[in-house]
Amino acid sequence: MAWDFSTEPEFQEKLDWARDFIDREVKPLDIAFPGEHVVFDKSHPVHQSIIYPLQEQVKAKRLWACHLAPALGGQGYGQVKLALLQEQLGHANWGMVVFGCQAPDSGNAEIIAHYGTEAQKQKYLQPLLDSRISSCYSMTEPQGGADPSLFTCRAELDGDEWIINGEKWYSSSANVAEFIIVMAITNKDVPVHQGASMLLVPCNTPGLETIRETGNFSDIHSKTGTHPYLRFNHVRVPKDHLLGEEGQGFMLAQVRLAGGRLHHAMRTVGNCQRALDMMCERGLARQTRNGSLSRNPVVGEQIADTWAKVQAFRMQVMHAAWIMDQQGPLAHETRLHVAAVKAATPQVLKDVVWAAMHLHGSLGVSDEMPFGGMWNTAPMLACADGPTEVHKATMAKEIMRRFKSELREELHPLWPSEHLPARREAADKKYAHVLEQANND
Repeated sequence: MAWDFSTEPEFQEKLDWARDFIDREVKPLDIAFPGEHVVFDKSHPVHQSIIYPLQEQVKAKRLWACHLAPALGGQGYGQVKLALLQEQLGHANWGMVVFGCQAPDSGNAEIIAHYGTEAQKQKYLQPLLDSRISSCYSMTEPQGGADPSLFTCRAELDGDEWIINGEKWYSSSANVAEFIIVMAITNKDVPVHQGASMLLVPCNTPGLETIRETGNFSDIHSKTGTHPYLRFNHVRVPKDHLLGEEGQGFMLAQVRLAGGRLHHAMRTVGNCQRALDMMCERGLARQTRNGSLSRNPVVGEQIADTWAKVQAFRMQVMHAAWIMDQQGPLAHETRLHVAAVKAATPQVLKDVVWAAMHLHGSLGVSDEMPFGGMWNTAPMLACADGPTEVHKATMAKEIMRRFKSELREELHPLWPSEHLPARREAADKKYAHVLEQANND
């Protein structure tokens, strides 16, 4: 799909419906059921009594699981249309669940769909697509952080079973999940991109231990953490629980994370727009001795700068989505643009929320406005799916690879191609006859 800064009327109608539906039906859920644990826990009564009926309305509008192909129950709209929809979902925390694209289930469903066996699909995929169960993606390790080459969690084949040993950190929703997709080293004698594999582990498997119920820093007093610190103590799973081929784990992770990183950014656009809307509302409604707050030149400049940041970021996200549609998730061009979006996401959100929060004064930093939760999201986005610095390194590598491939001549070790003395000498030679004539005249 080529996006020409406009949207087809038919799909725009769907987006308008989604925005109204989210305002009426989904945003109130954020107030009544704010806990992240409730979102993941499909046994909570809110899912049966409220969420499932709302999901049926979304399905009737053909907006369910839009990140998936039609064969998997999605719509096959592509990343550009998905980005336009995800903007709307970014206005409410429950949006992803109601529209069937919540992480980590969305990414897990995709890799099972593409790389799972028929038996794996039958057992795990359909319930996941129907949003009847939750899943977990367990990759990060406490000593390894974002560097898979430092992973120590091992899986060894013993007859017809894999034996998994090691620890995994920040395994989101593992405490309420039906199963875990765990990345483990199955061949320590080769580089990680050849020796890592993914395994499906049912959460009731003996030997799977929760060390701590870790949460985000916003959960520090609630004790409702949903990102457990796990230990695998001789956890045994059947040989056929390998996802894909042995040694494909790193490749599967790259396929899974590329879309996830972009989807985080898509929703962040909506989150930023929500903050900007609150900023504009406050500027218009708040009265000072000289009229509305928005008439203050300093406030006007802040509103203008914030709008420009949101608009530029939105265009960057849409362009990256378009490139992924054209070239796929593993293309060099896609990697560059997704990395750039991932690096920009937390900084833009932090800047926009700060500006909106500051404009509200003491009300903005109180617990009577949602800025605290929005602000907390920024540092989490800077760490999720790899820290910002790693993505900037990826960007630099891709930029230099492209630059090197486009070079037309060998580089001089001392003098840059734009070095003026050399350029002046070359220009004098090129136009010598004209220069000579001009001098004679």
